[in-house]
Amino acid sequence: MSTTSTSEHAVPSLTPEQLGEVLTLLPGSDSVELKATVPGADRRRVVDRLGLDPLQAELRQVAFFDTPDLRLDRVGLVLRARRVQHKPGDSVVKLRPVDPAGLSDDLRASKDFGVEIDAMPGGFVCSGSLKAASEDGPIHEVMRRERPVRKLFSKEQRALFEERAPDGVDWDDLRVLGPITTLKLKFSPPELGRRMVAELWAYPDGSQILELSTKCAPAEAFQVAAETKAFLASRGVDLGAPQQTKTRTALEYFASIGE
Repeated sequence: MSTTSTSEHAVPSLTPEQLGEVLTLLPGSDSVELKATVPGADRRRVVDRLGLDPLQAELRQVAFFDTPDLRLDRVGLVLRARRVQHKPGDSVVKLRPVDPAGLSDDLRASKDFGVEIDAMPGGFVCSGSLKAASEDGPIHEVMRRERPVRKLFSKEQRALFEERAPDGVDWDDLRVLGPITTLKLKFSPPELGRRMVAELWAYPDGSQILELSTKCAPAEAFQVAAETKAFLASRGVDLGAPQQTKTRTALEYFASIGE
C-alpha cells in the first residue's frame, strides 16, 4: 500500500520487510481480507457518503473465551462464538499469527479450516481458522453461562484447542468474555465493482468500532487493495487514522473489568 494523502494524514504503508513477509505468505493463504476502521468523529459522515441503511443490517452477538488474564491470547489462540439473528451461528478456533507452511497436512486438509491474511493500513496478520456451525440455542446457553464452553465446540476444534493451549489451561479455566452486540451490513458500491462489508461493534462501555472490509483471492490482493483504498478515500475515510481491531478491543475491555 503506497503512501498517499487522505484528509490531513498519510496512509501508513508496509515496510519493505512487511511487504516481503506478505509475499511469502500469500501462496499458502486461501483469502485476503482488507480492512479499515472509521474514527468515531467521522462515522456518521462516512455512513452517509456510503449510502448505508442501518435497518438493512444483520444483528449479531459475539463472545470470546479465554482465561481472566488472557493466557490464550498470549499464545495466539482465539476462541469465539457468534449468534446471528434468525440464522444458525458458529464457533471458531483461530490461530494467529500463523505460518501456513508450518501447519499440519491434516489441518490444512480439513474442509472447515482456512488461512487468511487480514490487512489494515500499515499492518497485517495471517491467521488460521477452524470453524463449525452451531444452532442458536447452545450458543445462547453458553453466553448466559448455563452450558460448559467446551460443549459448543466440535471434536476437531477441541482437539486443536488442546494441542495449542498453554500448559495448565483447560476448558474449565475459560471464561465467557461478552457478549458484544454487532451489526453487519453487506453492500456493493457500483464504482468499486465488488462487495464490501460494514460492521459496527458496540462494546458494553458505550464505545464503538466501525470497520469496513472486502475479501479477495490472494493473487489479486495488491490490485484490490489499491482500488479499495482509492474508493474509501473518495468517501472520506481517513486511512491515516489510528486503526482498531475488534477482537483486541474486546479482549482488553473484558480483561480490564475482570469479567
